[in-house]
Amino acid sequence: AVVSTQSTGDEDKICDCIEGDMLQGNNIVDYHGSDFFDEQWFDIVFCLRAEIEVLNKRLEERGYSENKIQNNLQSEIFQVLLEEARNSYDPDIVDELSSNNLADVESNLQRITAWIKSWHADNDTDVDR
Repeated sequence: AVVSTQSTGDEDKICDCIEGDMLQGNNIVDYHGSDFFDEQWFDIVFCLRAEIEVLNKRLEERGYSENKIQNNLQSEIFQVLLEEARNSYDPDIVDELSSNNLADVESNLQRITAWIKSWHADNDTDVDR
């Protein structure tokens, strides 16, 4: 299952909502933060990063306010989400991936797909489950 959540400000509600799926395993969670999720839910955490110029352009194209753009850029400059993930989970399971262009996206897809296949082989489970 793929669990994509929107920021609601109520982290307990998010965790309560997805806990059942997470306990069953075999999930991908897409969220802009990680410090409140149960550490036991994850075998790996991929943190997507972007160069500041690339990120700025993306956010402008999305019509974000100048304040929101600046907050996002500062967060990226200071590696806030990457450090949050490293502090919340075993740093060995936190994998930083560049996401600046289509080639990066394709490389990330290959990297993540290879990791999933390897995990299934190591855990003797069916990849298609």
